[in-house]
Amino acid sequence: MIIDTHVHIGKILVFNMSEQDVLYSMDRYGIDFSLVSNVECAENSPGGTPIPQNLQKSQNAVLEETLEFARANSDKIGVLPWLKIRQERPDSEFIRMIADNRDIIYGLKLHPFHSRTAPDDESLEPVYKLAAEYNLPVVSHTGGCAEADSIHLYNAAKKHPEVNFVMVHMDLGTDNSQAIELLGKLPNLYGDTTWVPVESTLRAIKKWGSEKILFGSDNPIDGKDTYLHNKTGDRSLYQQYFNEFKAMVSKADYDNIMYKNAEKLFGIKI
Repeated sequence: MIIDTHVHIGKILVFNMSEQDVLYSMDRYGIDFSLVSNVECAENSPGGTPIPQNLQKSQNAVLEETLEFARANSDKIGVLPWLKIRQERPDSEFIRMIADNRDIIYGLKLHPFHSRTAPDDESLEPVYKLAAEYNLPVVSHTGGCAEADSIHLYNAAKKHPEVNFVMVHMDLGTDNSQAIELLGKLPNLYGDTTWVPVESTLRAIKKWGSEKILFGSDNPIDGKDTYLHNKTGDRSLYQQYFNEFKAMVSKADYDNIMYKNAEKLFGIKI
């Protein structure tokens, strides 16, 4: 079994990830369940400049669209609502949608890189209050800019021991050493494999055990065959996770990372 905890839909900037591509890729590559967030809540370009308001949608509108996709495919798709942490906070309508759809909502998604707001900023306290109230893990991009450095998510996790936090990418574009070191400092802090070399995941397992890492991919960021190859046609990193990684770890460790940790952390029942 495989649960992918980091999957996207939506079209904004250079991103164009369709619901059809997600479903195709899951069927083609044996993914049993995906947790989906919608990139249309991105607030800043990769360069850090604000996206013009006329190209953005409200946080609530994006969540409503994502819920429709999951509701139609609830046996395969769960929702991680993406929060616009620079401009918006959960309002009464957002909270109502959380309450009414808690059966298909599994966590909350932050993207400090595309919002240029650090997870330990005091303004995010309402987000963590909501996460605690509805027992929702907080999943956050790490890496790529100062605001997205994993230390900021660590600080938030330390301040909120009642909430579980996941360091997506474990500091994208680095050797992952800082994120791996932080994993063992708090019981409510986890990492994921999205664009993380297998060698880094092996280091994390050796240091802290396999219970601290979840499988994630960013599918379908490189198209409907992201699990097979990247945009240049080279073999995808995830083929290594699906194949060679099995021989590098015990079956228990493999199962933990590929689905059991996700079942436990998010309460997924397939």
